[in-house]
Amino acid sequence: MARKKKELPLLENITITDVAAEGKAIARVDNLVVFVPYVVPGDVADLQVTRKKHNYAEAEAVCIHHYSDKRATPFCTHYGVCGGCQWQCLAYPEQLKYKQKQVVDNLTRIGKVELPEISPILGSEQTEGYRNKLEYTFSNKRWLTREEVAQNVVYEQMNAVGFHIPGAFDKVLAIERCWLQDDISNRIRNAVRDYAYAHGYTFINLRTHEGMLRNLIVRTSTTGQLMVILVAQVQGDGEMEKFRELLSYTGDTFPEITSLLYVINNKVNDSIGDLEVHTFRGEDHIFEEMEGLRFKVGPKSFYQTNSRQAYRLYQVARDFAGLTGEELVYDLYTGTGTIANFVSRQARQVIGIEYVPEAIEDARVNSAINGIGNTLFFAGDMKDILTPDFIRTHGHPDVIITDPPRAGMHPDVVDVILQAEPRRIVYVSCNPATQARDLQLLDAKYRVTHVQPVDMFPHTYHVENVVRLEKR
Repeated sequence: MARKKKELPLLENITITDVAAEGKAIARVDNLVVFVPYVVPGDVADLQVTRKKHNYAEAEAVCIHHYSDKRATPFCTHYGVCGGCQWQCLAYPEQLKYKQKQVVDNLTRIGKVELPEISPILGSEQTEGYRNKLEYTFSNKRWLTREEVAQNVVYEQMNAVGFHIPGAFDKVLAIERCWLQDDISNRIRNAVRDYAYAHGYTFINLRTHEGMLRNLIVRTSTTGQLMVILVAQVQGDGEMEKFRELLSYTGDTFPEITSLLYVINNKVNDSIGDLEVHTFRGEDHIFEEMEGLRFKVGPKSFYQTNSRQAYRLYQVARDFAGLTGEELVYDLYTGTGTIANFVSRQARQVIGIEYVPEAIEDARVNSAINGIGNTLFFAGDMKDILTPDFIRTHGHPDVIITDPPRAGMHPDVVDVILQAEPRRIVYVSCNPATQARDLQLLDAKYRVTHVQPVDMFPHTYHVENVVRLEKR
């Protein structure tokens, strides 16, 4: 006999009190902590519990009786379904307040190190259209919202191009307008979609991997250059010719595209890191610019997604480094060498280390483009490259700048840093929780002297944080 599913409770007239991790808000009911998306502190709502554990629950707001004065009206028609901008309902000054709180809470509760007064977060002047890169997915299975299902909406086209629905890898939400990037991105996506509809192009089935069109990547830059990459699964000369017709249409319709590229991906996954990128029209790159420095951005290059706010982030990092022109600087997790090249004018020499060989090639190219001769770059796993032998060979760093991935630094890397004993460490992080963990490890020899949060991603819960450490 089938086990009867336990009915979950409806919690009525509950006040939302705080913001938690991953953009969800918090309510407290007796001894139960309830996590709720798409509400803000001060809202009073009925909450339908969707999942319950011993001391916490997850719920959805099914009716809001009182709207908080911290609320903002979401401006995107896809808000609440797409999952990309969970904080559109929270006024931007309040977003900054909670991001500041996230940094403070992580550094104090996880790091447990002595802290100076934490500087107010640097908000983003641009809160819409701030991203320089978006990747859209094609699918032959359009995601239908609850309202569309309830109303039995029937679409002539069940193909879609847009974003994956959280938790549903094979379904894609059809995007009409996304506010994250300049509107040229919307116009290109919709034009490609409409041409594909009109001319019978097949969209990929993400389960069976049948179909032609897979991905569309749009990269913009502050220099006005524009890169578009179309990714398709192509079998035979006939399909290749049809794909070329779509590329020609895209280039002819949007002459502002300076780099029109394509990738043939006949694999079962969407990654293109191991695939050749072909130039269909224009250059195979675009440029970003910062303080007169030009940075070449290729189709696989990493570049901070919010270009204008990245400049402020790098200014903070350079300021915290306190360079006089005499220092040997190690730039760990250097990526395409943006920080290394950005600080090189104020240093004697900068050594950058990065895992991805292609990124290191970009870093060297960026140094050459800008006539920078005091940088050295090395590719390899950080814990394998940064060793005592490496430091003996290349010199003891006066300053270390580190900008690791979300997982933070490997313990072996922290150990080598402690052995190297630079005068200063500048720690740039996209995850204050793992940063706090690493600060606790560094606390044996270093004290935190400056903390500066920076908001790179408005309307999301993500926050960057820069910390300066001084040798005790």
